[in-house]
Amino acid sequence: MADPSSYRPRPGEIPDSPGVYRFRDEHRRVIYVGKAKSLRQRLANYFQDLANLHPRTRTMVTTAASVEWTVVSTEVEALQLEYSWIKEYDPRFNVKYRDDKSYPYLAVTMNEEFPRVQVMRGQKKKGVRYFGPYGHAWAIRDTVDLLLRVFPVRTCSAGVFKNAARTGRPCLLGYIGKCSAPCVGRITPDDHWDLADEFCDFMAGRTGTYLRRLERQMAEAAEEMEYERAARLRDDIGALKKAMEKSAVVLADATDADLIAVAEDELEAAVQIFHVRGGRVRGQRGWVTDKVEEITTGALVEHALQQLYGEESGDAVPKEVLVPALPDPVEPVQQWLTERRGSGVSLRIPQRGDKKALMETVQRNAQQALVLHKTKRASDLTTRSRALEEIAEALDLDSAPLRIECYDISHLQGDDVVASMVVFEDGLARKSEYRRFQIKGFEGQDDVRSMHEVITRRFRRYLAEKEKTGEWADGGGLTDGDRPTTGADATENGAAPTERDAAPTRGPALADEPALTDGPALKDDDGRPKRFAYPPQLVVVDGGQPQVAAAQRALDELGIDDIAVCGLAKRLEEVWLPREDDPVVLPRTSEGLYLLQRVRDEAHRFAITYQRAKRAKRFRSSPLDDVPGLGETRKQALIKHFGSVKKLRSATIDQICEVPGIGRKTAETVAVALAGATPAAPAVNTATGEIMDDDDGAPETTADAPGEPVSAGTPDERRGQER
Repeated sequence: MADPSSYRPRPGEIPDSPGVYRFRDEHRRVIYVGKAKSLRQRLANYFQDLANLHPRTRTMVTTAASVEWTVVSTEVEALQLEYSWIKEYDPRFNVKYRDDKSYPYLAVTMNEEFPRVQVMRGQKKKGVRYFGPYGHAWAIRDTVDLLLRVFPVRTCSAGVFKNAARTGRPCLLGYIGKCSAPCVGRITPDDHWDLADEFCDFMAGRTGTYLRRLERQMAEAAEEMEYERAARLRDDIGALKKAMEKSAVVLADATDADLIAVAEDELEAAVQIFHVRGGRVRGQRGWVTDKVEEITTGALVEHALQQLYGEESGDAVPKEVLVPALPDPVEPVQQWLTERRGSGVSLRIPQRGDKKALMETVQRNAQQALVLHKTKRASDLTTRSRALEEIAEALDLDSAPLRIECYDISHLQGDDVVASMVVFEDGLARKSEYRRFQIKGFEGQDDVRSMHEVITRRFRRYLAEKEKTGEWADGGGLTDGDRPTTGADATENGAAPTERDAAPTRGPALADEPALTDGPALKDDDGRPKRFAYPPQLVVVDGGQPQVAAAQRALDELGIDDIAVCGLAKRLEEVWLPREDDPVVLPRTSEGLYLLQRVRDEAHRFAITYQRAKRAKRFRSSPLDDVPGLGETRKQALIKHFGSVKKLRSATIDQICEVPGIGRKTAETVAVALAGATPAAPAVNTATGEIMDDDDGAPETTADAPGEPVSAGTPDERRGQER
């Protein structure tokens, strides 16, 4: 490991101008390429106290043995040179987007005497018109098969074409009318080239001209009583419309744009691109990359633009590129795109309307691509086995943790504090074992105290189950203070599974450990598994050293010493152990770290879903909910009749009886219940501070018209306050 001070340039050597720099290792291999508006300021950031550097940046500067730079005149030149060097040297510490396939394009070889329509992959060739990329080659073939009725362009290979020309007999497509058969002279080279050009125009989105022309020809054929020709034209129109339906209009006014979305976590990022031409989605592609360096979303977008348009020019670069975040600075990137296209290119973030809605769709695709990528890594048995072995080795466990439980706390500014418990067995989620908790021991926000309470409650139940089955050693069992209470606390307020998802099939046991089975001792009398009977080999908490210490303290207080505990901190993905001052840092490519991440993220998702549902239920609550025997239908009938709970509260019993379905006894029950209920606070106009009643246009919260309380900040800020 090199000391960065050993190759740090002397003061004054680095110029204060735009340029591109390269870090090389001891073997003179380029390991990182970067650009800067000011080389002096940027390189100074690398030569500081190593403790202040991001772990990945620290690894890069300690791996390097030298640094060199090239001065350029503008930031655009720096961008171009950076792209060229990344492509040439393939540095290990640069962001490199990759996918598992080469995306197919619909290509028309306009550089040939008889242009050919075909599927093409790989590098683009000069003189060939490309459309796409498409997700699957069969999608291209389906589209071409429909269009060949109207544009019978050659699709055969050079060998088939020469053989047909030699024998004087066209292929099958020539006989059935899906090829104009230029191989046997049925059409001149110029006419066939014009036919291919019309095919390209239609694929480029200029569809109205051809449809109107065919409709006019069909009408003329019908007037001349050439019904067979009119029927053939009718079928051609249907084929064109069917081909158009395969790519529905998503943006008005025939917009040409590329939409780029990024989904990322601490270790990886997924990029999705939708290519919109003529207002229709013509293609889609995506990449996944390791985040080898500390990088912002804007920088990820910049790298994606370089890879997407680095080899493109002209119309291949659209007039508009929509992104989730702008590079910093944005002007050089926008100027570079303009030079690639040869005319102005708009690079911006969509703010409203159809473009923003489509960007949200692209973003969802990026999120799903990232989840799918991680799931693929976790679904392989060998990968899961290696992940568990790496966790056991890193945490110094006696054996692989076949059952892992993860806990997370969720709340909104201290309200509706809940916790989740998710279970992974053999490296796979076991959703039937998921549990959720309400924090009951105290009010307010205290993640450490909440974690202690949840761990205590869960493992107190585990000890109680062990005592019932006679497994509790030492003969002492639980003290009265440790016994679980009955009622709501005994069921942990929803300790039964809370998601309706079917539990995924469990994989086989890993390594040499036996699989966990539902033995007789772990089932109730009716055969259902007991809720907290299984002990985990590893408890993971979402958090750092304080949360880990709280979980370990809870286990110590219960006398449990055979369950390992660790915590996964979000910021740097560090693994914390009890009574350790320094975290365990797993390699970023470690399968064990990927598994811990998935467990932690699943616990967070499950906790925040419960917290939001609980909060929504509280907002929808009504005094009528406490009226015995009053169902949802009659509650809605009362609110519909009186307009609000306030007016219902002031109504007499005779007036309540006028509501269809409400008898006198029920009306008396409603009146008594509402008389004893605390009236809702008056509505306040947040703009003027004026107190409003129902007549002022501020309806009281009702059972069928739930109201949201006014909260400071924007919706995005409020989501940021959720945990």
